[in-house]
Amino acid sequence: MDSMSTDTLRVLWLRGTGPLAVDVTEVLGEHGRVECVDSLEEAVRALRREFFDMVVTGGEDFRPLARLQIAPEAGVILETSPQGVCIVGKGGDLVWANPKMLSFSDELRDQVSKLCGETFSWATGAGQGARQARGRRFTVTTSNGKFFEITATPVIDLNKQVTQVAAVVWDATKAMRLQARIDAIDNAGRELVRLDAEQITRLDAHERLALLEQKILRFIHDLMHIDNFAVRVLDKKTNKLELVLSAGLSDEAQNLDLYASADGNGICGYVAQHGRSYICPSATDDPRYLPGLDDAASSLTVPLRLHDQVIGIFNVESDRSAAFGEDDRQILEIFARYVAMSLHILELLVTERSTTTGKLGSDVMAEITAPLNDILTEVGSLIEDYIGHDDLRHRLNKISNNAVEIRDSIKQVTTPQRGVVGRRHNRGAMRADPVLKDKRVLIVDDEEVIRETVRDVLASYGCEVTVAPDGSDAIELLKVEAYHLVLSDIKMPGASGYEVFSASKDADPERPVILMTGFGYDPNHSIVRARREGLAAVLFKPFKVDQLLGEIRNALRSAATGAGSP
Repeated sequence: MDSMSTDTLRVLWLRGTGPLAVDVTEVLGEHGRVECVDSLEEAVRALRREFFDMVVTGGEDFRPLARLQIAPEAGVILETSPQGVCIVGKGGDLVWANPKMLSFSDELRDQVSKLCGETFSWATGAGQGARQARGRRFTVTTSNGKFFEITATPVIDLNKQVTQVAAVVWDATKAMRLQARIDAIDNAGRELVRLDAEQITRLDAHERLALLEQKILRFIHDLMHIDNFAVRVLDKKTNKLELVLSAGLSDEAQNLDLYASADGNGICGYVAQHGRSYICPSATDDPRYLPGLDDAASSLTVPLRLHDQVIGIFNVESDRSAAFGEDDRQILEIFARYVAMSLHILELLVTERSTTTGKLGSDVMAEITAPLNDILTEVGSLIEDYIGHDDLRHRLNKISNNAVEIRDSIKQVTTPQRGVVGRRHNRGAMRADPVLKDKRVLIVDDEEVIRETVRDVLASYGCEVTVAPDGSDAIELLKVEAYHLVLSDIKMPGASGYEVFSASKDADPERPVILMTGFGYDPNHSIVRARREGLAAVLFKPFKVDQLLGEIRNALRSAATGAGSP
């Protein structure tokens, strides 16, 4: 005590009902100022008025005093809470409410009172011991279409009796509407991948992509009120983002060559490289933004993911600034996963015949190899046994040859074809076809199997065929050679199929050009542009020999009725 300063020691003594063994004023009076109060309320007022170094009270008064000290601060928190808070009595009457609760409509307050009354009955009914301390949660909808979450909790007194119900109410409209949008986008995505098998089998790859494009446009219009988009798929070989589907983009945007790289490839390249979505609130201020929609003011780009791998990007744009927020990002990311699945499903449908056939081939060959080999062995032995019986040996040789041909035919028919399905062996026999005979054809494709197969087929009909492994070589050939027809793949190293088409048209505007592509991809809308400029036809791999011959014949006939041949 000797060390205490009389200038600083201030003591508050709550005499109250708790007796002390000593008189505080006698013990501490000489060392400081002691203020005496007789009730908890007086003690709280004194504590609010000034600072005390020490509060002295009996043990029975300690907890109530602590609560009363905290109560003002708790009251401030409740008064300023962004949620509605209220206490409802046994009969459902509103005992107390904070300003936020009072700002709610009469309709909502009536619903809260009713639910609190039901909670009071629930907590005091059968099994109340297990229920008293538990709150209940409700979701209500008001007549103006807003959603509110309500938590009602029984208030228990010192005698463990439920006396009132406390409720916390908050506006969940935004969260509920977001969930509704997510549910809607999820349902739209499910419909997107629910492709009608009978309908799909009647469409070629390009028509399947057009169907998917229409579905995507309808869904983003209904769910996000957007009427333009772009889907670019990553080419693993070149790292290029090929434009596969789009609506509403400018010609400049469609012709952009973009790669999965953040440097110089805009937002799409950044998203494809890093696998993270990108919200662009201002197209004019963001240095990464590259031209897309005419008069675009903002954009949102998300990655296309399949099996947790980034396979491309999905981009939407708006003519309004800051049109996209975090909710839109979340929704588009979900929808983009369905788009990726749809692209994958369509690719599987395109290759379904060859893939299924390949499995069939392995299964069938496993089953028939042993019996066929047994036949060949047995026939070989019989031929050796019947030396001198030429007629019998001849018949046995025919059996042997038939067995070999059966085996080879099954293997051929059931082997997956990457480009040309149902090709025939050229055994040197020239087929008579006046439309094809002596026609000079340039075939351009970076896949050797397709170049050689198409060459063999056309050569068997009397065509003079030249092959080129890439677009650049083809363009050089077109400068020095004359051809009746050019057949070119779209996606190739060096010059693209569209560049080959343009070079051919520059050299001879009347020469027909047919483009080939896998999975219906139309990089940079090459097919759309080429069709406007006189493209003869498109072949979607894998195609059948009959399709190939039919398109070539049609193109040559049309050219013959036009400006003549080279």
